[in-house]
Amino acid sequence: MKLSKFKFTLPEEQLALHPAKNRDEARLLVLNRKTGEIEHRLFKDLIDYFDNEDVFIFNDTKVFPARLYGNKEKTGAKIEVFLLRELNREMKFWDVLVDPARKIRIGNKLYFGDDDSLVAEVIDNTTSRGRTLRFLFDGTYEEFKNTLYSLGETPLPKFINRPVEPEDEERYQTIFAKNEGAVVAPTAGMHFSRELMKRLEIKGCEFAYVTLHAGLGNFREIDVEDLTKHKMDSEQMIITGENAEIINRGRAGKHNICAVGTTVMRAIESSVSTDGYVKPYDGWTNKFIFPPYDFSVANRMITNFHLPLSTLLMMVSAFGGYDEVMNAYKVALKEKYRFGTYGDAMLII
Repeated sequence: MKLSKFKFTLPEEQLALHPAKNRDEARLLVLNRKTGEIEHRLFKDLIDYFDNEDVFIFNDTKVFPARLYGNKEKTGAKIEVFLLRELNREMKFWDVLVDPARKIRIGNKLYFGDDDSLVAEVIDNTTSRGRTLRFLFDGTYEEFKNTLYSLGETPLPKFINRPVEPEDEERYQTIFAKNEGAVVAPTAGMHFSRELMKRLEIKGCEFAYVTLHAGLGNFREIDVEDLTKHKMDSEQMIITGENAEIINRGRAGKHNICAVGTTVMRAIESSVSTDGYVKPYDGWTNKFIFPPYDFSVANRMITNFHLPLSTLLMMVSAFGGYDEVMNAYKVALKEKYRFGTYGDAMLII
């Protein structure tokens, strides 16, 4: 499979800058991957496609306010710092990206907050853009974390080219977000409202949760034409025994198993045994799924409309069939569906 096969022209006005007014009222394109048939619905109509004991698998990761703006000592130059992950809780070491990277050297101090309430020192250059920062803070860990997060803002992807607004704090997060650690929201799950979850529950659907802390690798450009040569960034994931059991019970009973989003699909495919059942897992995954690929667990998938040349589009094409998915994208473009993080959704059955 070649990178160029996932190229298409996305008109700027179809890249969603804001979410739908209500979570479950985004548009929903339903694609039958066996027949290629397409239907146009609203997201809340999802319930019409599922029955008693069908299983939805959600990603319960929680996005933290990862983007900080600070100033460099002496020059006062404005620096954007993107927190990737905490490396050492005790030492307050964080793995970060800095922009502009060329201005930052080991030993530089960075100041954050109007009153410079937080100071960090650059202690390592890990990559051309990546750095390790040590935050200098006297106080408890809770006080440090509160200070850090109060200065951070919701890390909307760069392609949502507008200032962060108060609604983003709530909407760039699923309603079941619980385990903190992501810098990218599991977007397919953001369409689920409390009302829709309740209606699915009443219908007898089962819910299982996995945790995969999505990172910026989801937006990293692929620079090789031959996809077998692309390496995904590693992301931390956890599947508990209890949740594995819910999924496996549904599978054994021949019920529909629906992966809500690409992060869920990557998690379950990273932890599946040779007989097609999910095993409990606590570790990291850098699994890259692109066509052709045999899926073992889910027979249905909910996903947003992704950007051209993205690894997310590749995974969806592997699941729905390359020709069927690219045709569905063609239809979505023509029908003015909204693309990207805050865009509309697709159900593949």
